[in-house]
Amino acid sequence: MSTTVPHLFAIHIDPADIDFMGHVNNASYLKWVQDAVIDHWRALAPAEAVAAHLWVALKHEITYRRPTFLNDAPIAHVVLEKVQGARAMYQTVIKRGEEVLAEVQSSWCCIDAATLRPARLARDLIERFLPVSKPAIDPAATQLPD
Repeated sequence: MSTTVPHLFAIHIDPADIDFMGHVNNASYLKWVQDAVIDHWRALAPAEAVAAHLWVALKHEITYRRPTFLNDAPIAHVVLEKVQGARAMYQTVIKRGEEVLAEVQSSWCCIDAATLRPARLARDLIERFLPVSKPAIDPAATQLPD
């Protein structure tokens, strides 16, 4: 896992998230991860970058550790691990206190909001999310395409 400080995102469990077994349905975790990653982007990126870029999920790999219930108050711990071109790799750990409920590895693509085409992020924008000394920044991902 990255040494970057995680972005914390409080998860609200809705009664509609509960399945026939009395715990959160697996599909709800996907929505939570999407909401948490987008919240991370909006929290650290400047307003003009948020307006100019959209994010779409390419892949999620979820490992479920423990069931989650209606009255739980889970927190998503979001870490951007790597940026490569227009792609970003995230790790999201959903916890109830110190107990890990699920671990999610996900891959996202940055999209230019005007053209709806993949867009590389400028180096200074990437550095808001990753420490400068981290080797996880792909040198080719330093500018937006012309």
